[in-house]
Amino acid sequence: MLHLPDTGYRVFRVRLYNEEVRSLAIRRQRHSFYDRQWAEAQLRDVVARDEEEAWSLIAERFPPEDGFVVEQITASAF
Repeated sequence: MLHLPDTGYRVFRVRLYNEEVRSLAIRRQRHSFYDRQWAEAQLRDVVARDEEEAWSLIAERFPPEDGFVVEQITASAF
């Protein structure tokens, strides 16, 4: 994150991974598109008005239908 959010917005820390990549990694195979790092949980910061908007934004960028699983969303101290 390069700047603090505007007034009315908050930073949410999102922990997510890709279930398809994780499943293939266990069998020592590779996903055709996503890097193996997605087998492990990744952290992303999302700037949103509330947690519901954060969920919506993260689902747009990392669609569940592509195998992405959100483990946790927490409001940051920023």
